[in-house]
Amino acid sequence: MAKVSIPTVTLNNGGKLPVLGYGTWLGFDEKLDPRIFDVPKLIETLSYAIDIGYRHIDTAHFYRVEPEVGQVVNEKIKLGIVKRDELFITTKVWQNYHREADVEVSVRASLKRLNLDYLDQVLIHWPVSVSENGVDEKIDYLETWRGFESVLAKGLTKSIGVSNFNVDQLRRLLANCKVIPATNQIEVNLNLGQNELVEYCQSHNIVVVAYSPFGTMVPGQGPPDSPEPKLNNPTLVAIAKKYGKTVTQITLRYLRGLVSIPKTVTKARVLENATIFDFIIDDDDVKTLAQFNNGYRTVTSNFYQDYENYPFEKPSGEKQQLPSSFLKWKNGVNGDIE
Repeated sequence: MAKVSIPTVTLNNGGKLPVLGYGTWLGFDEKLDPRIFDVPKLIETLSYAIDIGYRHIDTAHFYRVEPEVGQVVNEKIKLGIVKRDELFITTKVWQNYHREADVEVSVRASLKRLNLDYLDQVLIHWPVSVSENGVDEKIDYLETWRGFESVLAKGLTKSIGVSNFNVDQLRRLLANCKVIPATNQIEVNLNLGQNELVEYCQSHNIVVVAYSPFGTMVPGQGPPDSPEPKLNNPTLVAIAKKYGKTVTQITLRYLRGLVSIPKTVTKARVLENATIFDFIIDDDDVKTLAQFNNGYRTVTSNFYQDYENYPFEKPSGEKQQLPSSFLKWKNGVNGDIE
């Protein structure tokens, strides 16, 4: 079996985070319901990822798959394939747990579903707070962060961070916190460089973790009118050929200095995604790739655009109705786990 070696970056608390992780979000179907039917594939592929050397696993309460992630992790530990302290496992607190006391409720529930004693990192999934009935609760994320600092102090997690925070929100958080976030998980890809936000994070020793690193490049991941590049883009194809790599490998390698968490339920892609650390893209090609940066956002969550603390510019087009699947659910492939 092929093995991969994935470098790490040092967090501001001294922890080591592998720069490539396995993302466990399965995406939505056409009704905006999570693709839970893909959980068996996720179990098989995550198992393979750990076998070949992945040590960074990214999940969330919202993803519904914490029980299955925990099942795979615990099985690999039991078999001696990996030790718990060799893994870096991140989960996230959803929007209806933003009150200070509720953060611990959410984290302990995640630990129970994962069957773990501690987490390596917990993130505020979104700065927006929403009740189980879809009401904007307008809870200050500074209150939420106090709950995060509390679970850190109690040893429930080794680090804490945020996701989908913009520069202004980070600036306000840093001015009012005791613990600086270790990471900010945001969308970064060829279309969406987020240079100002990335530079702000890096200047404050906050590691940027890039989700949706392929943007709308992969077929079916965006509307028909989404911008280039696609997998068959001539410029990308030529650059990939130059280095003897695939277009997606070039895309991941371009995100130098960042951590990325691509998602896939295909074993071949798991191996391909991690086989990117044996080459460097030269400066001229980096400049060429940077020209695709046009500010196009794959993940807008525009149904939150009128909620307090919505972190993005309001998108154009018709506002979507908040999907019922975003409000309350049970976890696991059978939807029977609290």
